[in-house]
Amino acid sequence: MFDLPDSWVWDFWFADDGDQYHLFFLYASRALHDPDARHYRASIGHAVSDDLTAWTRVDDALVRGDAPAFDDLATWTGSTVRHPDGTWYLFYTGSSLAGDGKNIQRIGYATSDDLLTWHKAPGPVLEAAAPWYETIDSGAWHDEAFRDPWVFPDPDGDGWHMYVTARSPQGPVDGRGVIGHAWSPDLRTWQLREPVSAPSENGFGQLEVTQVAVVDGRPVLIFSCLAEHSMPSRRGERGGTWAIAADSVLGPFDVDSAMRLTGEDLYVGRLLRRRDDGRWLLFAFRNVGDDGRFVGGVTDPMPVGWRDGQLIVTEPVSVTGS
Repeated sequence: MFDLPDSWVWDFWFADDGDQYHLFFLYASRALHDPDARHYRASIGHAVSDDLTAWTRVDDALVRGDAPAFDDLATWTGSTVRHPDGTWYLFYTGSSLAGDGKNIQRIGYATSDDLLTWHKAPGPVLEAAAPWYETIDSGAWHDEAFRDPWVFPDPDGDGWHMYVTARSPQGPVDGRGVIGHAWSPDLRTWQLREPVSAPSENGFGQLEVTQVAVVDGRPVLIFSCLAEHSMPSRRGERGGTWAIAADSVLGPFDVDSAMRLTGEDLYVGRLLRRRDDGRWLLFAFRNVGDDGRFVGGVTDPMPVGWRDGQLIVTEPVSVTGS
């Protein structure tokens, strides 16, 4: 498990350079006292490991920018990929406040030659826009949801795709969560495209921290959403991380078919294929303990597999700590 004694650790993602695994994670000081305050104080930390269980912290990757930068409030969740020329790209969410105090989220990136020293590109490369995506002026949601970029190469070699936590301007308020989509030829310039899922009466208000992978030959998309941010038909399931089996990593993704992968004790599931044996593993952060309080910290790996067409955790871990 990875945790810090003086800070809360929550959302995270990985990079594999062929020699070491790299963990990028959000963290904020426990001196805030209230764990709910962590979101507006988030920085992106960095740790490395040879075995995915013992981690060594290294220098932080990114911190928020100076006002009026698009990330002057906090730097939030993202993903890391390597361009064929060897350059690493870290895509992340920049959070800032509008004049009325509501949170606006945009997508930016930084580059590195070694995964250790990062240089931000100037300004955001993507933000929510009509007609496909809800913006803050709709008044329907507590923020302008456009975050958690998951970037991956096109399976046929046609550039790069990005999935984003976003919302549709149509549909039931608690079911408007969609998987936003953008495409790039080079990782630097991006074209916003229509979402690869649709709002639903049996859906979610937000599909947080999406990821696609081909697990044991079958494409799957995972995302996270708590009961309080989903349609009434979903609230009894109390899911944290969800999985949607699909025909392709390019979708479309049927939100109605989403099946619970973890309970609300574990959040922001991430899939990673272990290098030595090819086994697929799930990681998550510890969300709430038995007392209902936020815990934090990234779990040890949990093997996953398919059962009756559903992705499941075959060896779960328990949530402990405080």
